[in-house]
Amino acid sequence: MPHVDGEPRLAYFDTYRQRAIMTMRHIRPVLLVQAAGLLIAGLITAPLAAQTTSEYDAQLSTLMSHPAVRQALDLIESTDDETMADLRTLTEIPAPPFAEEERGRAFLAMLQDIGVDSAWIDEVGNVIGLRRGTGSGKVLALAGHLDTVFPAGTDVSIRMQGDTLFAPGIADDTRGLATVLAVLRAMNAADVRTDADMLFIGNVGEEGLGDLRGMKHLFREGGPQIDAFVSVDGTGSTGITHMGLGSHRYRVTFLGPGGHSWGAFGLANPAHALGRAIRYFQDGADPYTRSVEFRTNYNVGRIGGGTSVNSIPFESWMEIDMRSQGVETLEGVDAILQGAIRRAVAEENQLRTRGEPLTVDVALIGDRPSGEISEDSEFVQRAAAATRALGLQPTFGRSSTDSNIPISMGIPAITIGGGGDGFGAHSLGEGFRNVDGHIGIQRVMLSVLAQAGVARAS
Repeated sequence: MPHVDGEPRLAYFDTYRQRAIMTMRHIRPVLLVQAAGLLIAGLITAPLAAQTTSEYDAQLSTLMSHPAVRQALDLIESTDDETMADLRTLTEIPAPPFAEEERGRAFLAMLQDIGVDSAWIDEVGNVIGLRRGTGSGKVLALAGHLDTVFPAGTDVSIRMQGDTLFAPGIADDTRGLATVLAVLRAMNAADVRTDADMLFIGNVGEEGLGDLRGMKHLFREGGPQIDAFVSVDGTGSTGITHMGLGSHRYRVTFLGPGGHSWGAFGLANPAHALGRAIRYFQDGADPYTRSVEFRTNYNVGRIGGGTSVNSIPFESWMEIDMRSQGVETLEGVDAILQGAIRRAVAEENQLRTRGEPLTVDVALIGDRPSGEISEDSEFVQRAAAATRALGLQPTFGRSSTDSNIPISMGIPAITIGGGGDGFGAHSLGEGFRNVDGHIGIQRVMLSVLAQAGVARAS
């Protein structure tokens, strides 16, 4: 981004923000009906009357009584050793941010070995397997993310202690990838035929500065058709994330000529401008975040720059993270940051007695849109019914996941766990216990099938 004297400019990721704010699609309601010899989860466009919890539960009971679905549910449990073998294999293949290729190739080979109609790696590294349905013309995607937060060189070897597997990334989100493969394996072995086409995906760029780049590519204009989306992220068998937590992240760099602290005194100082900017940002953001309707926060997480204690720095930088449940409130706290930066640069430049004015580079390094699918929507309620059908109680929540992108566009999307018990995510002590792990995978499959529809003759 070019340097701008005293007036920072912003290069937003306009495609996703404008589509989220200005061109929200209507969520396609879904209905599970039994007619003409088919159990159909219709990804249809006509509005429907609200259904009761008992009606959703009855529909899931009907789905689970389907012979092929019953067999697939049993197979998920009986083939759990294969699922755990997949988990071990993929965990020990490093997948640092922006370097998911090796793990992606392994995941592609696994998809092909289990069996899909076609499989490929797209331009940004997403691995996609297509399993054709019986012809509804609709497409449902099931995805886990390939990347981990750990940098290149991290030891990702698994160590076993009692009933627990320890390794960086084993739960977040290698468990999700193993779950996607387990669902495909069970559906194939039981010959479960869906009405909708299904995409089985290992996507890149979910973590950190990956900034959902895999999802942004999939849901770009001209991308593959996806009418509903399920992300498997992490572990557990009860949570349903149907609300996306939006965030903006910036790296702001103040730049000046720099010089000796004594001999060049009077030059505009980038570090002083940075300090002013932080103060003015907090002065504005604190009352704003306390007063707005939607929960909103802000954080200056990293700062740096300078060469020595007796040098006026030629650059000083900071990285900022802002999050909000609301689209407009996220824009509001963002605007406060921009104003603080402009004020800080202008004041520091006014104080200088020599040399060139400071410039500032404002780089957007993360843009995750907000949004939500109503808890009462058919899509969310089918996942809840699938949870209850397995003897568990669903919980609902908001987070920042791959589902943020489709949710912000009005496309039905949820994120759910892949079963088992994970802990220590994003730490070197991350671990996974396979406690009733198959139940989480069964829930994922039922949630997917309730949307995609199952042919009675399969």
